[in-house]
Amino acid sequence: MEQLKELLVDEMKDLLHAEKQLVAALPKMAEAAHHPKLKEAFEKHLMQTQGQVERLTQAFEMLAEDAEPKPCRAMQGLIEEGQETIEEGGDKNELAADLSLIAAAQKVEHYEISGYGTARTLALQIGEREVARLLGHSLGEEESADYLLTEISKPILQEARSEAPQPRGTAAKSGTHKKSSK
Repeated sequence: MEQLKELLVDEMKDLLHAEKQLVAALPKMAEAAHHPKLKEAFEKHLMQTQGQVERLTQAFEMLAEDAEPKPCRAMQGLIEEGQETIEEGGDKNELAADLSLIAAAQKVEHYEISGYGTARTLALQIGEREVARLLGHSLGEEESADYLLTEISKPILQEARSEAPQPRGTAAKSGTHKKSSK
């Protein structure tokens, strides 16, 4: 049981550092977003992320452990990719830039979903139900953020498709061409 607790604490330290990195990165992502709903989603998730840092700190207290972040290289890499996406977005149209931001953000969300899922399971295995509840709350927020990003991407994709030039002959095959009247 002691080794499982050590593993849980290690996972939580990783998550704490990941979340703190994300607190610094989300304002940049919000600023780079063009679509108002995407900008709003990043701003909302910033507030959630700050709450997740607080919940992790509470969980450390419940376990009588120091809330010391452990360098999270995975999140560091994801944040660096996100920064590249922001920089490359200046060379893209707004729709493509926003879709790239969504892709980068969903990679982050999936990493966090994995981390919180693992930590919650470990907490349950060692009988730390209240810690598991806190971690589960953050897990739910991450899953909701991922779902919201998918929903935001749908109209952006639709708009991007409608703006994209169609290959020759596509309009005739799809029945969208206009018949001329003589």
